Amino acid sequence: MEHENHKMGMATRGVTRPMMKHEKDGHDQHGKEGQQDHNMEMSQDDRMQMLHMHHMQTLWIYWTIILLGVWMIMSPLTFSYGKSVVEPSGGRSVWLSLADRIMVMKWSDIISGILLVFFGWRSLKPNRPVSVWIICFIGVWISMAPLIFWSPSAAAYLNSTLVGMLLITLTVLIPGMPNMIMYMKMGSEVPPGWTYNPSSWAQRWIMIVTGFLGFIVSRYLAAFQLGYIDTMWDPFFGNSSEQVLNSAMSHSLPVSDAGLGTLAYTFEFLMGFMGSPSRWRTMPWMVALFGILVIPLGMVHIFLVISQPLTVGAWCTFCLLAAGIMLPMIPLEADEVVAMGQHMKKAVKRGDNFWEVFWKGGKPFEMNKDERSPEIMELPSNFKGVFNASVWGMSVPWTLLLSAMTGVLLMAAPGIFDVPVKSSVADVIHLCGAIIVVFSVISMGEVVRSLRFLSVLAGLAVAVIPWFTDNPNTGLNILSTVTGIVVVALSIPKGKITEKYGTWDNWIK
Repeated sequence: MEHENHKMGMATRGVTRPMMKHEKDGHDQHGKEGQQDHNMEMSQDDRMQMLHMHHMQTLWIYWTIILLGVWMIMSPLTFSYGKSVVEPSGGRSVWLSLADRIMVMKWSDIISGILLVFFGWRSLKPNRPVSVWIICFIGVWISMAPLIFWSPSAAAYLNSTLVGMLLITLTVLIPGMPNMIMYMKMGSEVPPGWTYNPSSWAQRWIMIVTGFLGFIVSRYLAAFQLGYIDTMWDPFFGNSSEQVLNSAMSHSLPVSDAGLGTLAYTFEFLMGFMGSPSRWRTMPWMVALFGILVIPLGMVHIFLVISQPLTVGAWCTFCLLAAGIMLPMIPLEADEVVAMGQHMKKAVKRGDNFWEVFWKGGKPFEMNKDERSPEIMELPSNFKGVFNASVWGMSVPWTLLLSAMTGVLLMAAPGIFDVPVKSSVADVIHLCGAIIVVFSVISMGEVVRSLRFLSVLAGLAVAVIPWFTDNPNTGLNILSTVTGIVVVALSIPKGKITEKYGTWDNWIK
């Protein structure tokens, strides 16, 4: 027994959920729905005591932040941001001169370092959540500064992005949300009426991995746009990638669009680590922010990429790869957003304050444990089981799979028939084919299965519009009509739904 207690202590020391052991004990004692609230509540004195204990266990974090502050102060002096400077690719003009870019990067890092030392020192005492949040936002700023100021030094960009990620990790990932222990309430891990937990680690690890892969790909693209590398390797489209990255569409933004993608992926894979396996209930604000990054912003990213042949007349392999990584993340995250929305709706209907629930989670509706999800530590020994659990909530009906393949065929059709890339018929077929692929894949997420009907619109468009263009290639028109009709037919059946989603089942048509 003593050995088991020792293992539990090691397992819970310095982790992101300071209430995890208490919540586990609470589940063991009160596993049935309808337990009285006083059985689930802790006194403020107990919470404060636990907060102090957790702060002692994670005190090393705040000393590390102070050291990182000193590191940032010394970085401009050590790396000399004025040496080996570069200009953005494609002769792009930016809003600051080279001398100003060097100066503002230097002072941004020095001032950020001074602030880190000050607020890191303040955070050595417990119960100072504002100071910890300020450090987190300093980390966000340090990550963004090289993009805003078009850092002319690759060393400054690398240093800032790595330190920024470290600061976010040290403030809100390893120790958990600042002072969350003072208000977090125990409750269910599985949403009411659901057959699985969309916030389990088994569900989140794949989002973390895909987010990190997207970060790596986007950083390579950003390195070219910022001027840190001179050429862009493309295994399929030759110098087309450079044309895309230096296009008027890309230059229309005040910052590097690939750099923005890198920043978005940074937040996405880091936010995959945030919160407990019941974060759909305990941290609605975080799930909402994560959902915004992945779903609407992800859709914008994808449609910017698939518009490349329309606006630029060229393709970029790594741009397509970044969009391809983002595409499955959308249905993988949608279920967690739905679970959070259901919790918010029920809490408000019960009479709870909307913002209280949104920021602090509110009171639970039942007590249950997630008995189905495998532990993430089983990944090396039970990869298949953990992987299968990571895609609960997604299914691949043959109709959607064939629809996606048909969309790919449409995207390739202008090239097969040797139609000019910038012709109107090629634009229509490229765009409709890409839309069919996007919504066929997204609709594999069961909570968003109804989005497959958007493929019907694209199918009808590609079946009809090519006949009204100046395209002399009748074969291509016939192919587009046949494939468009096939897509319409494939998009009507709902396909098998393998899981249950509480009241959301009524919206899965």
